[in-house]
Amino acid sequence: MEAKFFRFLKTVGVGFKARAESEGRLLYLKLGNSHEAELTVPPAVRVFCFKPNVICCAGIDEERVHQFAASIRSCTPPEVYKGKGIMYVDEIIKKPQGKKSK
Repeated sequence: MEAKFFRFLKTVGVGFKARAESEGRLLYLKLGNSHEAELTVPPAVRVFCFKPNVICCAGIDEERVHQFAASIRSCTPPEVYKGKGIMYVDEIIKKPQGKKSK
């Protein structure tokens, strides 16, 4: 399969890991829960994990690639206070300003 469209995600947090198995057909996410989240990849999409915290979604259909990347991100969306969660590589999370001490 010749992939034309890519979407990169990164996991930020202590113990957050991802791994792809069975030739990019299954994605396992360890997100700080007692169990791993198992996601089945759609037919037109492949998933690769370059590092335990970098996920690459690739495919020939742009809409399906972006939709699956959004479903991965919805497992643990980025938190604005600590910056933890699953986010796109090019995404910037603006953290709110904390309390000021005198």
